Amino acid sequence: MKSEDTPFEGGPMDGRVLPVLLGITSHPPKTYRIPVPDPDGGPDTVLVYRRVPRGPGRVGLSNRWKYEYASEGVPPRRLNWPWSKPDATPRGKPDDADG
Repeated sequence: MKSEDTPFEGGPMDGRVLPVLLGITSHPPKTYRIPVPDPDGGPDTVLVYRRVPRGPGRVGLSNRWKYEYASEGVPPRRLNWPWSKPDATPRGKPDDADG
């Protein structure tokens, strides 16, 4: 499998560069979770990093990635079906004053 040296920003991993495995589309995963064991034997702490664009690639065609620390964790994902309505759908008719 291919891997790419990817920089990490923010949090405990700030400034480190790790080799991250690439997927079928040659992109790293959208989120990167790092389990950190508790020294007292308690539950592990999981550091969560989100993939963001690093800037233009070498030729300007490919996009390189970096990971930024997500202190709030991973937001819950909602299935995005083509027939699903967006969350901010106005109720009622466009010309209805009451909504």
